[in-house]
Amino acid sequence: MMPTVLMQGNEAVVEGAIDAGLKFYAGYPITPSTEIAELCAEKLPFVGGKFIQMEDEIASMAAVIGASLTGLKAMTATSGPGFSLKQENIGFAAMAEIPCVIVDVQRMGPSTGMPTSPAQGDVMQSRWGTHGDHPIIVLSPSSVKEAYYITIQAFNLSEKYRTPVILLMDEVIGHLREAVNLDEYKDVEIFERPMPQDKENYLPYQYIENGVAPLAPFGKGFRFHVTGLAHNEKGLPTNDPKVTEKLIKRLIGKIENNKKDIVMFEEKDAEGGDILLISFGSSARACEAAMQELKKEGIKVGLFKPITIWPFPDEKLREIYPRFKKVFVVEMNTGQLYYEVDRIIKGNTYVGKINKFNGEFFTPFDIVEKIKESF
Repeated sequence: MMPTVLMQGNEAVVEGAIDAGLKFYAGYPITPSTEIAELCAEKLPFVGGKFIQMEDEIASMAAVIGASLTGLKAMTATSGPGFSLKQENIGFAAMAEIPCVIVDVQRMGPSTGMPTSPAQGDVMQSRWGTHGDHPIIVLSPSSVKEAYYITIQAFNLSEKYRTPVILLMDEVIGHLREAVNLDEYKDVEIFERPMPQDKENYLPYQYIENGVAPLAPFGKGFRFHVTGLAHNEKGLPTNDPKVTEKLIKRLIGKIENNKKDIVMFEEKDAEGGDILLISFGSSARACEAAMQELKKEGIKVGLFKPITIWPFPDEKLREIYPRFKKVFVVEMNTGQLYYEVDRIIKGNTYVGKINKFNGEFFTPFDIVEKIKESF
């Protein structure tokens, strides 16, 4: 039995990653994610893993891709400025279908911004930061315990669907300390990358039913080509428009067609009422406290918390929002997830924004005041 311990969000990410099978970490220290690198440097050697501090963020992402191609579960962590630098290689990983986990502990931006101040301004960058049409999975925890569990799921989904997975934290969750007991997760399934068997006829990008062919590790006798160029089933570059279109459709389809397996969310008091709050990360915590205050005022409030930010849980939101008179999206930016929510609701219900983007986190009373103003 594991005792209840005081654990930081960034620490929970490392514990979850190691329990998921992390064996390689490459990174460049950056506030407020640095504890992840420090703890990986300390802990990975004890589980047969490797840590390397690279010369910059671009090289860090490249090293993670290389390690994953050898069959290792690999991760890096950063914040906004470093996340921007990683985008080209994240696109390479998406196109070449290389499993990897990228933790982005968001801080105030743009540019250098306010390194020690919280924000949630990387929502759209996490989806569209690299160029071209590409699939992506983005997960966002709102507690220390959740950070542990969601990190495990990030690795599982990355390996299962051969794709980069973004763990979109924020500074509040990264540096928050909470008493946690992780015993409830001791039986969580850990997905291991399947090993192909046929070396002679191996096709790393074969069009199979679920869209995900097994990835052979380098050095095991499988000969194949890896490229960021459009490619055929063997991985060889192509200019054939039919082959290219089929490739892009498969890349997008392997995520879109498996949303029921990928999408996670929580709902509270979502039976119906006056206001539906939609929020994620640390902002969702403030929403939960605000709900209790609003109930004292006789205002019926529900909460919808997407844990999977991308692909967004649109089907569930379409089921919930008609039960409420108004919807408010609460986030620490000028309004990013708001546009996705507004797109889904399409004017059928009022959608408002509650935003904070001055380097301070939400208090419950920030939300309560805005809701009262809407009546």
